[in-house]
Amino acid sequence: MQDILLQIPLLDVSVEEFALLFITALAGGAFGAALGALPAFVFTGFVVFLGEGLAILEGNLGEAGVAASGDIATGVTGAIGFGAVTGPHIAFAGGVAATAYAGRRYPEMGGDGEGYHFGKEITYAFGTKPDILAVGALFGVLGMLITEVAGAIGVPTDNIALSVFLTAMLARVVFGYPLVGKAAGGSLFDMSPFERGEERVAADGGAGRVRPATEPWLPHQYKWSGVTVIGLVGGLLGGYIWIQTGSIFMGYAISAMSLLFLNLGVEKIPVTHHITLIGAAGAVVVSAMFGNPVVTLLAAGVFGILSGILGEVTQRIFYSHSGTHVDPPAMAIALAMLVLGVLFLVGLIPNAGYLDLAA
Repeated sequence: MQDILLQIPLLDVSVEEFALLFITALAGGAFGAALGALPAFVFTGFVVFLGEGLAILEGNLGEAGVAASGDIATGVTGAIGFGAVTGPHIAFAGGVAATAYAGRRYPEMGGDGEGYHFGKEITYAFGTKPDILAVGALFGVLGMLITEVAGAIGVPTDNIALSVFLTAMLARVVFGYPLVGKAAGGSLFDMSPFERGEERVAADGGAGRVRPATEPWLPHQYKWSGVTVIGLVGGLLGGYIWIQTGSIFMGYAISAMSLLFLNLGVEKIPVTHHITLIGAAGAVVVSAMFGNPVVTLLAAGVFGILSGILGEVTQRIFYSHSGTHVDPPAMAIALAMLVLGVLFLVGLIPNAGYLDLAA
């Protein structure tokens, strides 16, 4: 039987193809809520690691680590790792929205209420609770739609990362949280109230519960010196992995898998997937410009530093002062790749890393 020929004009896909993606995104978003946002993202890391390993073995990576078809990678990586099953814009975004909803609807799940707002507890798995899974499913579809539409209209950035940011901000609007929140210190960038142990009463869910006055994304990874050092280290490693394998996403996958230990409670595990990814993307650009592997590697370290700093800047604006998770790595990736995308489109650099903007 012939496929349904009716096309969705903007997305340039058949109704049948769209229905397949839509239904799977519902399940993927619910899956993210069931496992919890962070555990779901750890699965992203494992699946992408598998996909990139298979692609390397099969020799399917293009010159810049991108499949010739224009997909971000071949096979398992694109269809599942960054697709409707464990794609961060679907599974992780669904888990984040579900946590924001639970922070409002079920604040008692957060125990005695000490620590950060429960709406930020992205390690929490919600199991089989139907209403929470339904929220995850709806936001999984929304994340898919944002990513597909942004790609169709040619937004020159990593549209998965962009979607993760936009769905998280929309969850704040839908569930009644401040978009940015009120800074307890002198400015949005002031983390000193956290360092002094200042507290406040939660006004956006969990009424009457006390929480830190300022909540840095990672209590062990917010000081500028530490962010710079881990940015350099992660950028160098992401760049080296690309130089040796041709895979931009292998370093990202290793970083994502390492978050299993953070989820299990190992103290001070750094979050580095935005750093290794942008380090590798920078290596792709600089290698095409200079061709020297040492220069390429050093440039990857610089790109890693810049991505780490972008993550810290954005967390101080969008994460620390409201009651839900807005992902700093996603914001850093979206901003860094937007810069590369624009620079490529105006002809200042030879490629845009892993973005397929040639068409």
